[in-house]
Amino acid sequence: MKTKNGSRTEVQEKIGVYVCHCGSNIAGTVDVADVARWAAHLPGVVVSRDYKFMCSSPGQELIGKDIKELGLTRVVVASCSPHLHEATFRGACERAGLNPYLFEMANIREQDSWVTSDKAEATKKAKALVAAAVSRVAHQQPLEALLVPIDANVLVVGGGIAGIQAALEIADSGNHVYLVEREPSIGGHMAQFDKTFPTLDCSACILTPKMVSAGNHKNITLLTWSEVEKVEGYVGNFTVTIRKKARFVDEALCTGCGVCQEKCPKKVIDDVFEAGLGYRKAIYTPFPQAVPNYPVIDHDNCTYFQKGTCKACEKFCATGAIKFDQVDEILTVKVGNIILATGYDLFDARKVSNYGYARLPNVFTSLEMERLTNASGPTGGKIVLRDGVTQPKSVGIIHCVGSRDRNYNNYCSVICCMQSLKFAHLVHERTGATVYNFYIDIRTPFKAYDEFYQKVLEEGTLFVRGKVAEVTDAARLPSEEGRLIIQAEDTLAGKQRRIPVDMVILSSALEARADSKEVAQKFGISCSADQWFIEKHPKLDPVATMTDGVFIAGTCTGPKDIPASVAQGAAAAARVLSIIGQGQIQIEAATAIVNEETCVGCQQCIASCPYQAIVYREDKGKAYVNEALCKGCGTCVGSCLPKCISLKHFTDEQLVAEMIGAMHTMKEFELIPMEVAA
Repeated sequence: MKTKNGSRTEVQEKIGVYVCHCGSNIAGTVDVADVARWAAHLPGVVVSRDYKFMCSSPGQELIGKDIKELGLTRVVVASCSPHLHEATFRGACERAGLNPYLFEMANIREQDSWVTSDKAEATKKAKALVAAAVSRVAHQQPLEALLVPIDANVLVVGGGIAGIQAALEIADSGNHVYLVEREPSIGGHMAQFDKTFPTLDCSACILTPKMVSAGNHKNITLLTWSEVEKVEGYVGNFTVTIRKKARFVDEALCTGCGVCQEKCPKKVIDDVFEAGLGYRKAIYTPFPQAVPNYPVIDHDNCTYFQKGTCKACEKFCATGAIKFDQVDEILTVKVGNIILATGYDLFDARKVSNYGYARLPNVFTSLEMERLTNASGPTGGKIVLRDGVTQPKSVGIIHCVGSRDRNYNNYCSVICCMQSLKFAHLVHERTGATVYNFYIDIRTPFKAYDEFYQKVLEEGTLFVRGKVAEVTDAARLPSEEGRLIIQAEDTLAGKQRRIPVDMVILSSALEARADSKEVAQKFGISCSADQWFIEKHPKLDPVATMTDGVFIAGTCTGPKDIPASVAQGAAAAARVLSIIGQGQIQIEAATAIVNEETCVGCQQCIASCPYQAIVYREDKGKAYVNEALCKGCGTCVGSCLPKCISLKHFTDEQLVAEMIGAMHTMKEFELIPMEVAA
């Protein structure tokens, strides 16, 4: 307790200590009962107990009962990570009438029992961690969480299947959605595919109805050919700046008749939707089922923008929809929550130079194969070599190109095995060719996946287990002339294989978008070492992020198939709807605070804040913390040289007390020299 002048009094706090067995996770290494007995003698502790599962309902009720009957003023729980159960125990304290910020947690699982098998040393460390928490909690102060209202509008960034699903779920609930897509049409990668495994549904047949629903929904504002430029604000109150790029086509006048594309004389290689296998005009819609079905003029390839001549599209447009003077439009929208579903990039197979992609003509990527097999693709669905005529008589499919490889991506790309099996089936079905699958391991873990694998086996696909060393066109025998030779290790046969084929398909890895770091910074979230967006918790909160109000879904979080992406889109939407339904949301009270009397206005804290939570007030010449944006990371505290910014719930007094508690206990066990403890 503090006096009026802020100094400590001698009034003793009543502290309760609760040590969790966590089944055998903690108790298997730490002598939990001994820790509880020992903690009972720490200053201020009036009760110390151990229990099998403190996070269980009986465990929480035990804490609540002691708070009420013993008049506890502070609570310490020694168990697992605060990241996992701090909210659980804070809630238990609050229900019993104790301010939740008068609770402290000691992590004796991840930081102790899980990192050693030495029971004696683990028990000593557990005691030190408990002592540190007890010493610290005596200095903690009651805090009140901030409540902020929620704007019911939602921003969904990314118009692939995950983004579409999220947008429809929210729009169907009666809330308004801004769906932003950087390409001219929504649909994402799924719009490029022919069939979807394992059911071999037509991809367009199951995707197009959702695209149309999103495009026509009264509660969805569809912003294609658009990008988010700036995000300001906090959960419930984001201000988002969006650049709607000039299509040079007036959408209000365009009927989507296609005459402009038919009359345009300029053809360019379509290296986006057709993966470089086909052509499009300088004015184009990406594919026949595009939503919205309005064309866009390719500024860099249009003859008018290059030379000031042509204008064929304008001359033949009956409605006068072509507008060469159209400029980018800047939109500002207010939203309460944001869902990022920005998708993935395909690994550049040219990096694996020994496989010959872009050097040997009949080596194809998985995306090129999707367009070859697609009825609306450049070959009308015919599987042919680069000459556009010859069907292959033998095909080699190489798994894990750029995946499960420390030189490129160490992770599994999830879809490669099933994608390769799908290609094997389609090649058999349409050409009757002999198909070889070169794999490391076959991974078919989900519903009906292994049955599909068995079906492909029965069709006669030949499987070679081993890493492909090289794809070459260097013939040694007359039978190899004009063919590709796959040199591979066959680990089951225990020998090297040299197999001539007509076509090679590379199942390329899924990678994070090239601009994922910039996007993450824009929305105030984080990326992993592989540049995938990081979730709040990989198991218990896979669609939330550490930034309140910003959610992630689909392959921007890591490789996954279509069903998983749809599920995550729906899950992110459910999380958003739960927040909207509350009308307001509680914000963490452990935030930074500026002492205006000592602040010199150097703005160093503003530069260091990763959440843009601090602003400079010109009228006062001082820094100001927006508590709704602040995440309590403490970066600003460390960067403030005059020490005029502090962090509530992590004050110097509390942290020093925590260190002293741990050090004195460690000295008692002779774990540190006495002069250090002093």
